Order: sequence, then structure tokens, then C-alpha cells
Amino acid sequence: MSPYLAEFIGTLILVLLGDGVVAGVILKESKAEHAGWMVIVTGWGIAVMLAIYAVGAVSGAHINPAVTLALASVGAFPWEQLPGYWAAQLLGGIAGAALVWLHYYPHWQKTESQATKLAVFCTTPAIRNLPANLFSEFLGTAVLVFGLLVIGANRFTEGLNPLVVGLLIISIGVSLGGTTGWAINPARDLGPRIAHFLLPIAGKGSSDWSYAWIPVIGPLLGGLAGAFLYHSLF
Repeated sequence: MSPYLAEFIGTLILVLLGDGVVAGVILKESKAEHAGWMVIVTGWGIAVMLAIYAVGAVSGAHINPAVTLALASVGAFPWEQLPGYWAAQLLGGIAGAALVWLHYYPHWQKTESQATKLAVFCTTPAIRNLPANLFSEFLGTAVLVFGLLVIGANRFTEGLNPLVVGLLIISIGVSLGGTTGWAINPARDLGPRIAHFLLPIAGKGSSDWSYAWIPVIGPLLGGLAGAFLYHSLF
């Protein structure tokens, strides 16, 4: 398997299980409806863990353009592979979101709220304040990349690293995710947002493109900051 295909598959798994848990919790007449924030946060952490287990040995399981850019910025990843990784991650996000739409197909008609349908696919802020929202995504991704580098510098029992990374995702979600929904990953947000725009979702509304740049620019800048901070300290 090529690393580009691995990034596509890894991001597909991430979004399928991550957006899938959101759909289960917020779409009408799902058996998991109203299960709550902790179920969503835990589901995303497990989704990241499983995606890393699936493709980590092939591509490093970046599954996040901000991680790829951050690693390239400190010489830990070749710049020439960055465009291919980004493309694979974005396409994986679109494909994973499309599968979530198919899986929950009868529930879109039952769910009246357009905002709820959009929230399955991509993030929306709890309070719409673009500078604050941008900072939230910046800080969350800085913590993510710094945390990944710290975790990578430690020795664990073989195969344990993805589990620890999953716990990192849960920690960021619990502590910092309540403001914007903690995208901290441009492909996780932009890919499904494109899917929302393209798919014939029953009763859907706007894809909220005026906000779409926040969970792209914030994570990219935050990832660079997290990598810079780590390499400045260690």
C-alpha cells in the first residue's frame, strides 16, 4: 500500500467513526440520541486510535494536514510529499462523510434542524466570535502537535502509542473542545463540509462557508506553533 492510499484510508476511518458518533448522538430517532458530549468525545478519541492502528505502519498516520505541515516545518517529513498527503486526507474526509450519510440515510428526513444536520459533518462554534474561534482552533492544534511529539519521544510497550494518542484527543476535546467542537484537523472539517455541500441530504441548509476557513487556518497555524515550541524546548 502506498502512503497516500494509507492516508486516504486512515482519514476515511477517522471521519466515518468520528462523524458517525456525532450522527448517532444528535440525529432524530437514533438509538444513541441524547447520549451526550462525553460519548462524542470518546468516540472521536477511539476513531483516531483505530485509524492510527490501521495505517500508522505505512504512512505514519498523520490523517491531518496540520500534523503533516508541522512535521515538514521541523524537517521530520519531506516537503515534496506534503501535497499528496493533503490531497489524500481531504479525499478521505469526503469519502468517510459520504459513508456516514449513507449509514444514517433514514434519519436525515426525521431530523428537522438544518444546523443539526450540518453539525454531523463539520464543526460550528458554540458562540460565533471569529477571533475567539480562531484562537480556540489554534490552541487546540498546538496542544495536539506538541502532545504528539512528546508522546513520540517516550518509549511505550509495542503497539501502545495509538491508544495514548486517542487519550490525547479525548483530553483536548474535554478541556478545549466546548468552544468550537475542536476540529483541530482541516481534513476532518473541510472534507465533510464539502460532502455536506455535494450530497443530496434531505432538508439540508447552508454549509456555512463563511466559517469554513476557521477550522482550516487555525489548525495549520496551531500545528506550526506546537512543533516550533517542542523543538525550542527539547
